[in-house]
Amino acid sequence: MARICELTGKGPRKGNHIWRSGKAKKKGGIGTHVTAVTKRRFLPNLQRVKALIDGQVKYIRVSAKAIKKGLVTKAPKRNWKAGDAKA
Repeated sequence: MARICELTGKGPRKGNHIWRSGKAKKKGGIGTHVTAVTKRRFLPNLQRVKALIDGQVKYIRVSAKAIKKGLVTKAPKRNWKAGDAKA
């Protein structure tokens, strides 16, 4: 399953993890040096949320930022019991 927000389209970003060795000049050393650089991915903070979409309740995967912005209208709470629906 793709790690993409269904509302904003936010997906994974590329980046680097940089290793440094040595002591900073401010702290009395000769300076820090980069010893290795490896690639990494920054993944979006996706949450599985029950939301109202076109009048229907569906589960969608959205980023936490979209939820905070108010882009998601959450589904109303259930007020009926499972056995009461048969009528």
